[in-house]
Amino acid sequence: MILHDAALIREYRAAGQWGDLTIDALLRRNVAAGSDRLAIADAPNRAAFTDGAPQRLSYAELGREVDRVAAGLLAHGVRRDDIVVVQMPNVVELFLVYLACARLGAIVSPLSVQYGAHEIGQVLDALGAVRAVVTMGRFKRERSAEALAVILARRADSPRLLAFGDPRWPAPTAEPGGALADYLAGLRIDADDIYTICWTSGTIAAPKGVPRSHNNWILYARMVTEAGAVLDGERMLNPFPAVNLSGIGISLLAWLIKAGTVFLHHPFDKEVFLQQLAEERIGFAVAAPAVLTLVLQDPTLAASYDLGALRSVMSGASALSGWMIDEYRSRFGIDIVNGFGSNEGATLTSSAADTPDPARRAEYFPRIGAAGVAPTLGYHRWIRTRLVDPDSGAEIVEPGVSGELLIRSGAVFPGYWRRPDLTAAAFDADGYFKTGDLFQIALDGDGAPNYYRFVGRLKSLIIRGGMNIAPEELSALMEGHPDIVEADAVGYPDPVMGERVCACVVPRAGAALTLSALVNWLLAKGIAKYKLPERLQLFAALPRNPVNKVARPALQQQVLGAITAERDNALA
Repeated sequence: MILHDAALIREYRAAGQWGDLTIDALLRRNVAAGSDRLAIADAPNRAAFTDGAPQRLSYAELGREVDRVAAGLLAHGVRRDDIVVVQMPNVVELFLVYLACARLGAIVSPLSVQYGAHEIGQVLDALGAVRAVVTMGRFKRERSAEALAVILARRADSPRLLAFGDPRWPAPTAEPGGALADYLAGLRIDADDIYTICWTSGTIAAPKGVPRSHNNWILYARMVTEAGAVLDGERMLNPFPAVNLSGIGISLLAWLIKAGTVFLHHPFDKEVFLQQLAEERIGFAVAAPAVLTLVLQDPTLAASYDLGALRSVMSGASALSGWMIDEYRSRFGIDIVNGFGSNEGATLTSSAADTPDPARRAEYFPRIGAAGVAPTLGYHRWIRTRLVDPDSGAEIVEPGVSGELLIRSGAVFPGYWRRPDLTAAAFDADGYFKTGDLFQIALDGDGAPNYYRFVGRLKSLIIRGGMNIAPEELSALMEGHPDIVEADAVGYPDPVMGERVCACVVPRAGAALTLSALVNWLLAKGIAKYKLPERLQLFAALPRNPVNKVARPALQQQVLGAITAERDNALA
């Protein structure tokens, strides 16, 4: 299934951004060359959060296991362009399903393990036809397969449920035989075919499907591995869930591009993460800014783990500090890369190679692809960017003026799944993707306008621990509560999660609404736990703008003011 415009495909192929290499071809190349070299390994605490003991597979073993999963999916009816939904933590089996679908030409649609019935139902409705849903028997205390069976049983188009670790449902594995060989012999996968449909809440209530082709993914991996100075054969560790751009792009694609060894981790556990970094001799990793800062601030942690093999760490999703970047370089010889991106394929990085000053790297990104700005890394030549006024669309070229970042590259998706209306609104007339993020042009040390500085989000998306939360979705659910007249949600800063959710509520007269009661009510609606409010702020009325929409900036300022007042009173 090819969704990119034919003219765009010709353009990017001619420019060298895209080619004929597929994800399965990368895997086959690595299996042929890797043999007994370690390819993939589970986290050592796997048994604590899901079924099965930790696995460690060589490239030869990986190739055989991918064939077994491909044969199992084929036996359950999965063919080219069929959609396979997966809801699994970061374990070896998740990557086997990803790679088996790449081998069959199927489309993978990954869901966060935190998604509940509400979000899963929305995704299934948005996808349309789904051939199979693959999961684990359990994740932590949740019986994943049981929960999905209940959801799927309510649907007239019930897809086939397949599960690892729970014998009540068939496992998606089989011994490879003639059927698989015959199918593969007649199969030709195009590098422009869609490989995944990931999900982003964006700024609307319903999740939006983000399809990406083999070429989209491979180009993204080429970008981030260059920015992170990732070596061939690198030992990699990424604790982010492999369900979106950073999780799949760095865990799966960067691993395949560099024929490295990927070490899996999920859910995040600080001690296990540091143990893996030290014992597995990790060279390249991904980590949240709060985790990196915590290691520096805790002398016991810094002294307890040998980080001597670690050379490069990609971080982002919340603000970095120049002090932290400088400390890792001076104390450990580790370079921190500041990364910015979105599921749709917007990609900016700030690394030691193009932004050597730590303070500047923490805050600025090279203004790559802008008129008159020379590229400093090879991948910069593949990206075009501009800032525009959100209201007029006029291009902004002077420093210090906030504008929406627009970006164009072969890493950008073709448009939202089955939503031409959203796709039309997401791109300008020249094919630039409107990121919805506000930046300003900033000056380098010589006074040249060669950098961007992130200012904030154009709209009110809340990002908690890297997960997108749309306030509109929460407000619609909360306003169904019998004790609530009107409600909205805003984010408030948190040093660990980046942001947390505050429920802003106008209660009915005489109602005694509490945060715990509201949370329990939302849980009963099947909402994912990461979206739950962690603060309740009561209002007599919500602030509104002249067209009677809730004025979220004013609402957020009131919440921040209340938080500051509480902190001041506690210190008094």
